[in-house]
Amino acid sequence: MSSAHGGSPLRGLMSTSRSENFNGRFGRMFRNLRPATYGATDNITRTNLMSLGTAMTSDPDAPKDGADDEESGIPALYTYFGQFIDHDLTFDPNSSLQKASDPDALIDYRTPAFDLDNVYGRGPNDQPYMYASDGKSFLLGDPIGGGSDPNAADLPRNNATPRRALIGDPRNDENSIVSQLQGLALRFHNRILADNPGMSFAQAQQQLRFHYQYVILTDFLPRIIDASVLAGLKDSAGHFDQHQLQFFRPRNSPFMPVEFSVACYRLGHSMVRPGYRLNDNNLLPIFALGAAPDLRGFEAMDPGRAMDWGRMIDTDIRAYDGATGSDANTHRLQFAYRIDTSLVNPLANLPASVASDPPPSLAQRNLIRAFELGLPSGQSVARAMHQPVICDEQILIGKAIDNPQGTDVPTNIADLGKQLKTTAFVNNCPLWTYILAEAMQHKATVTIPVTGNVQVTTPRLGPVGGRIVAEVFLGLMFGDSASLLRTDPAWTPAEGAGYTLKDYVLYAIGKPAAKTAGAA
Repeated sequence: MSSAHGGSPLRGLMSTSRSENFNGRFGRMFRNLRPATYGATDNITRTNLMSLGTAMTSDPDAPKDGADDEESGIPALYTYFGQFIDHDLTFDPNSSLQKASDPDALIDYRTPAFDLDNVYGRGPNDQPYMYASDGKSFLLGDPIGGGSDPNAADLPRNNATPRRALIGDPRNDENSIVSQLQGLALRFHNRILADNPGMSFAQAQQQLRFHYQYVILTDFLPRIIDASVLAGLKDSAGHFDQHQLQFFRPRNSPFMPVEFSVACYRLGHSMVRPGYRLNDNNLLPIFALGAAPDLRGFEAMDPGRAMDWGRMIDTDIRAYDGATGSDANTHRLQFAYRIDTSLVNPLANLPASVASDPPPSLAQRNLIRAFELGLPSGQSVARAMHQPVICDEQILIGKAIDNPQGTDVPTNIADLGKQLKTTAFVNNCPLWTYILAEAMQHKATVTIPVTGNVQVTTPRLGPVGGRIVAEVFLGLMFGDSASLLRTDPAWTPAEGAGYTLKDYVLYAIGKPAAKTAGAA
């Protein structure tokens, strides 16, 4: 779920010195595995990877209302919550493919912890322009309308042209959805203070962090990772156990593994839809040609783009297929696309404002980036993890839609060898493609939160991709002395143990009225 591109360190953070412990740096989980190549020379390797990236991109598809064969059972907001999490963990300003590609030299300008420094920045003392005069609450931007929230507001912005957001991480304004997720975090913090008079800034900050971390552990990870993988990381009482971590156990300060950031956590790219309906009047593509409106950000929010949150997450129960009225599809809950080896076509032609250096295809960028950083193949990683290696015939390239003929292999996809007609990928699949193909072998039937009993096939990360993502999440959280798992692992929100991202959204926008669970 990493961003398509990096950026410059706008927050003014200075580079840390090189450290053998990878403190604040990118590093490797599997240091002894050989880098994978996909041809006799680097140029042939790049050509083959470019061909694979092309094969992993779907045909052109416009934004749509109504049920969609590519939808999973995961509400669409989780795609962008995953992006929000990525921005909390990593910030690599050296991500250009033309820069040096040594992961030990890459600096992670973001603290590798779930501490919401993308929201809080350096705090009210160092960045007072983000905060109100009380020194505790966040400033909000201009009101926006059109959605389900009468108090919706843009992010606070400067007066330059374009008007840049005054927030902890500029990337959280890169599209209209993650921008409004950033706004929810600001409002959640402010509401904690309003509901708890006399609470300090640090106490409110901890409460927001705990709710956020709780949602990650109990809601987000189970939606994207196979249940059997997560079960293998828990003790007999069903609690995550750091002693179960086998592959990401930093001896000193946590680092950011490139196997995670450059491959496995890029699962979210396959979940992106070609566009989203924000409210009654805005069905927008993620990218449009020319001056046509789309979801790109980095400027003042259109005043009519406030989110109808029920279109992005199950804040209420809605019709799935339009059966309750002619306009039901335009009000329906949208779902993320399935985790598979296919990216929607707009991601093959990233605008120059998003990706200024070639190639413009996100799939190709991911594959070339992993090669430049010397990542091993998916099969090598699976063997190192003592996991069954999926055979070449199971590495399917295409959309994981259900096959109406009922056979195991949908008619629109073929295995990697048949797609590209090359031996370069025989038992030698790029790690990113491998973990997506693995997810297509680990499907769950999910009952989605809509009227009626609708069940949808939902691929989830398997024993390689899921284990790497889960171990990094848990390893970072166990490595943070201020985290929920280290400070109070039995903590639950006041609303109860079933608290999910939906409840987080509802509290941030002012309903239902709920108190926080015990100020620190």
